[in-house]
Amino acid sequence: MRWNHWMRQVHRWLSATFMLTVIFTTVALAMKTKAAWVSYVPLPPLFLLMITGTYMFFLPYFKKGGERRG
Repeated sequence: MRWNHWMRQVHRWLSATFMLTVIFTTVALAMKTKAAWVSYVPLPPLFLLMITGTYMFFLPYFKKGGERRG
């Protein structure tokens, strides 16, 4: 498996994880008993999404050999 393909797969799974954590947080904060720590649950997947997304964003600019698509 190529590195770029692996990074895209990780990004897809992280986005699904992030979506689930946001839904969990929304439901948890709507309950009567609120816990402040619940609002921080989506932050780790969001941080990892930022890293993988930034990598994929800049990937075309740093292609091997400076090739450009026509």
